[in-house]
Amino acid sequence: MLVFVIGIGLLYALPNIYGEDPAIQITGVRGGTASTATLGQVEDALKQQNIVIKSVVLEENGSLLVRFDNTDVQLRAREILAESLGNQFVIALNLAPATPTWLQKIGAEPMKLGLDLRGGVHFLMEVDMETAMSKLQEQTQDSIESELHTEGIAYSEVVKGSNFGVEVRFPDADTLTKAIDFLTPRHRDLIITPGSNNSFTTQMTAQRLSEAREYAVQQNVNILRNRVNQLGVAEPVVQRQGADRIVVELPGIQDTARAKEILGATATLEFRLVNTSIDAASVLRGRDRSKSEVKYRRDNSPVVLYKKVVLTGDHITDSTSSNDEYGRPQVNISLDSAGGNIMSNFTKDSIGKNMATVFVEYKDSGKKDANGRAILEKHEEVINVATIQSRLGNSFRITGIDNAAEARQLSLLLRAGALIAPIQIVEERTIGPSMGQQNITQGLEACFWGLMVSVIFMLLVYRVFGLMASAALVVNVILIVGTMSLLPGATLSMPGIAGIVLTVGMAVDANVLINERIKEELKNGRSVQQAIHEGYKGAFSSILDANLTTLITAAILYAVGTGSIKGFAITLSIGVLTSMFTAIVGTRAIVNLAYGGKRITKLSI
Repeated sequence: MLVFVIGIGLLYALPNIYGEDPAIQITGVRGGTASTATLGQVEDALKQQNIVIKSVVLEENGSLLVRFDNTDVQLRAREILAESLGNQFVIALNLAPATPTWLQKIGAEPMKLGLDLRGGVHFLMEVDMETAMSKLQEQTQDSIESELHTEGIAYSEVVKGSNFGVEVRFPDADTLTKAIDFLTPRHRDLIITPGSNNSFTTQMTAQRLSEAREYAVQQNVNILRNRVNQLGVAEPVVQRQGADRIVVELPGIQDTARAKEILGATATLEFRLVNTSIDAASVLRGRDRSKSEVKYRRDNSPVVLYKKVVLTGDHITDSTSSNDEYGRPQVNISLDSAGGNIMSNFTKDSIGKNMATVFVEYKDSGKKDANGRAILEKHEEVINVATIQSRLGNSFRITGIDNAAEARQLSLLLRAGALIAPIQIVEERTIGPSMGQQNITQGLEACFWGLMVSVIFMLLVYRVFGLMASAALVVNVILIVGTMSLLPGATLSMPGIAGIVLTVGMAVDANVLINERIKEELKNGRSVQQAIHEGYKGAFSSILDANLTTLITAAILYAVGTGSIKGFAITLSIGVLTSMFTAIVGTRAIVNLAYGGKRITKLSI
């Protein structure tokens, strides 16, 4: 058993000695995939500029991974490929493990290193407050229209005003007064001011605007955390910076191109009723423009939709991709209770009518505002028009999606949550491993000298039994590295290295207890075999109690800590468990091998 465990530990620790290659990850936008044609285009573009490729692989997930010999070549290649491939692909720097294929086939991978050790990707994102406030303005407009209609108060029109306000016009002064009296107690967060020509304007209070901005940033932080979780990143950092900015750090991620696309995406859905009573040309000429507008499918065919949105992606709680009965890709949608009620109430009165699913996304327009920030443009695309055949509830599906990859991408974005307001990446840094390499070197030196001091101490004090304990220490380090490499959620950061160094120092405690107990038994006149037996048996309860309290502390650290604190707790827990195994089982096996079944009169201890 001991040989088997050490063999497995050594096998899964082995990938850590091969290092990583500078690489470029190429992924299609909107769930698109790279192909063999893309691979040929990449090779030709780099060959023309005399860029030497170490290897290029078209991976199963539809992305290209191009490896290089050093970071200088990697950076030059990125500039060339960005110009050659255009905006159809996301091109991002990456560090790809150089693990041999035979190790990869058995699932052996190097330890995931934190941003402080490996480097990684650092994003600084800014929330588009202008769009957030505009959405709030639209909600206020819809709310006022709905309440006046429900109360039977006639109004001429409800339009957007300045400073995210709303202006409502009425046919006469009496109706105006009635509307103000009705709405004022229902909207304490609005300042309603009568105007000229039988109208009033509303402005949100300063407190309401402040709360809305705070909510937009905080919700985006939560949603970005969800998206990072969907990517499977271990120990990420997602935190607010200042009034409207968010910092995202992704250590140890293997697909930075996908991370950039998923995090920066602002996709959501809108469900709207199709207006079949008028054609697109009439609306484009100005007819019925207050209620209807023209949107387009991917093939540029127009669809006339009512401006009023039935439901938005904010109410989506879950989404999965699958195939329908004809093998075509589809996305299955689940709504929260409020969204389910809205959809149910709407569709019960709209059976036989057409409802469109509109994909909404904000993209960089390539233009800058006065402050030098990128201006985002709203892109809308009708991806599905279906006839409402029955009353819908909390679950339904949308079809009309081009391919399975796009369906998966859309379901992931909707499952992670629709952003409250669009965000744009104002700063992207790929943090090199130079500082990380220094930390790793210093950490390894600390671990090495800690190990050496422990070994020398054990050899001087306990001689042959000290040699056995030293062998157990070396095996302990191998098992820690192998276990850290094997666990999918474990990431090694600088505090994690501290946990390993601490464990190396603590690991000899168990052997000290065992050896001292054996010496006591020998002084009490026990035979060698009895002393060994009683030494291990008597020390076991003390070792168990001491390590159990450490494990409890580590569990508490993991439960209440964040980021690097959790990393320290993980390495400490693994180290405690492996040290108990090597100290109790490992050394006992060696002792039995050396002294078991033999008539021994003296021990070297």
